[in-house]
Amino acid sequence: MFSEAQIVGEKLVAANLPSMGEGAEQGKEPSDVSRILFLEVLCKSSGKIWRFASGTDAEFALRLINSALGYGVPVALYIESAKEGEETVKFGPKATLVNYGEGWKLQTAIDGDGYLMRRMPKQSPSSMKPLDSKFMAKPPPGSSTMTTFQFIWKILIAFAFMFLLAGTLAFFLENLPWLIKHITSSLEQWFMLS
Repeated sequence: MFSEAQIVGEKLVAANLPSMGEGAEQGKEPSDVSRILFLEVLCKSSGKIWRFASGTDAEFALRLINSALGYGVPVALYIESAKEGEETVKFGPKATLVNYGEGWKLQTAIDGDGYLMRRMPKQSPSSMKPLDSKFMAKPPPGSSTMTTFQFIWKILIAFAFMFLLAGTLAFFLENLPWLIKHITSSLEQWFMLS
């Protein structure tokens, strides 16, 4: 039910935490306790060290780190624990961050190619100044304001053409019985004469 990282982390915490009596008897500050109470994660994108409480989910830490990154900076993909000469341990989104001991450092992993960058959020119209809006701004030099009138004129011509076509079709359908009758009678007369 528990992942290996959680079990190892709990053993490490249990081994490094002195009881309250031990710290008081020896008369020294329990420095191991302060080291275990939080975990430090190095953000490779910004170089900033983030501190999280022991037992923090990797997904929460990753979201918090990525939300503070500047625009155009590569986002962190996941958190890993790395040690010189050892294979890194990667934390999934639901994993609990733990410290594996001496020499292991928690750090973010970024996209090596830098394709995943934090982008500028799109501005909503309410946050835009009226003069910044492309609909309210003056047209750039060289462009004509007649394009709007030309567009409206073309739409009106299209409507006129549709009404003309509809009127012609209606007229033809209304007179179709008369036309059929006229053609039939003409053909009958022609056959009678011949």
